[in-house]
Amino acid sequence: MEANEETRKELLKEVKPTATRHIFLIRHGQYQLDSKEKYLTALGREQAILLGKSLAENGTKFDKCIYSTMNRATETAQLMMEQLPPLKSKSDSILEEGAPYPPEPRHGDWRPRLKEFYTEGSRIEAAFRKYIHRASPKQKEDSYELIVCHANVIRYFICRALQFPPEGWLRMSIGNTGITWLVIRPNGNVSLRYLGEIGHLHPDKLTFT
Repeated sequence: MEANEETRKELLKEVKPTATRHIFLIRHGQYQLDSKEKYLTALGREQAILLGKSLAENGTKFDKCIYSTMNRATETAQLMMEQLPPLKSKSDSILEEGAPYPPEPRHGDWRPRLKEFYTEGSRIEAAFRKYIHRASPKQKEDSYELIVCHANVIRYFICRALQFPPEGWLRMSIGNTGITWLVIRPNGNVSLRYLGEIGHLHPDKLTFT
């Protein structure tokens, strides 16, 4: 019996996570609202560069960068990474902007059709499950990961990660290139270090579009 118990403990040890994941969710820079392609404005590009410089100066060694395939997020990620030491990166369409969940209270000017919540909400929920989780047992060192995407996606991720009612996602405001830092520990506990941090931008460069 003792041998079996020891074997059981060893097997459990092999599948138990030991590393902490630090996930930095970053909103894209200001973009051209009147353009179909929605590329960054001149200010949006400047915001992305200032973001990258700030991340480089804080001394954190980032392991990888994942970014949305939408132009404004792709541009932001590329300009940001030009200021950082080389790191692995890739784009993922699952992180694109969308309507994640019917908000409460309703927003007066923004009212997607219910069909959009069903289709886009399912995709954004799938993105949450793909990227916001504990480290794999195979991961031995703590990781620092950048995810460049969109305000709706980030706000929904925060509600889900902190086990808040998802219909409250629209009550949060995140500025362009705002940084949201989530920590996921091996036991599954999640903490929010900061939400939409924009200290890298001078007040006259702050935008929320």
